[in-house]
Amino acid sequence: MRTITLRRSLVALFAAAISFGAITQAQAETLRIGYQKYGTLVLLKAKGTLEKRLAEQGVEVKWTEFPGGPQLLEGLNVGSVDFGVTGETPPVFAQAAGADLLYVAHEPPAPSGEAILVPKDSPIKSVAELKGKKVVLNKGSNVHYLLVRALEDAGLKYGDITPVYLPPADARAAFERGSVDAWVIWDPFQSAAEKQLQARSLRDGTGLVDNHQFYLATRTYAEQHPQVIGTLVEEIRGVGEWVKGNLDEATSQVAPLIGLSPEITRQAVERQGYGAQFITPDVVEAQQKIADTFTELKLIPKQLTIKDVIWNPPAKVAQAQ
Repeated sequence: MRTITLRRSLVALFAAAISFGAITQAQAETLRIGYQKYGTLVLLKAKGTLEKRLAEQGVEVKWTEFPGGPQLLEGLNVGSVDFGVTGETPPVFAQAAGADLLYVAHEPPAPSGEAILVPKDSPIKSVAELKGKKVVLNKGSNVHYLLVRALEDAGLKYGDITPVYLPPADARAAFERGSVDAWVIWDPFQSAAEKQLQARSLRDGTGLVDNHQFYLATRTYAEQHPQVIGTLVEEIRGVGEWVKGNLDEATSQVAPLIGLSPEITRQAVERQGYGAQFITPDVVEAQQKIADTFTELKLIPKQLTIKDVIWNPPAKVAQAQ
């Protein structure tokens, strides 16, 4: 009886081991990408070229949309996605929170793709006039740094305004109701507010910030699947190069995907940066400045070292780019 029981236990254990192995293998063969309602990843998803290339490597692609960078990076942190795109500030907050993520690549600067907006009939004519006013933004997003720099440039401190932290949809509602005085936002929400609400731009990022878009991955995925990451960056770059020479066609493809008119979409598409590259020392330096700024403002609790979270592609992958 003991022999039969032991044999049954071993069979059950073996079956469980096989099942666990199958699950692990399935996870390893699935690339889960987080994206937002803008940028090159929207077009890459629509084109389907990534799926075809990765299918040759035995990898399936799954896509998940997020409302903003902080939410997307939380998805990366908790393991619901493996790779995603966000602005320059969310990775800083994520690193400060202990997320084990790596910067993989970046797009060229796109400073006009984010701005501080006020209602069309607002008496506010300059950033300096925001003193004592309510300014709505998505906390920890790319526009958070724009606001800090714009206030500084106007001779104000962050404490001189009252920040109201809301995600884009709720922020727009507050902006339309008039319950806030200004809205700091990125494209395509920025373009939509300018075209649909005739919102005025007090200041965009030109001369203040780079507004890089960053591609990040979990450390585990990047280190275990460098070839997949290399293919991803190559495909993203290819789509970006195509967009630069085909703005009209890109606009017609993106507009229905993000649910905005061609006029609004075209403006947003034109203001983006295209040509993804692996992280360079000058970009690391720029990110370090952002991290130091938020540390000084005590919006993050500790000093960060950006170079510690940069993915260095294996020589074979780097040379293929």
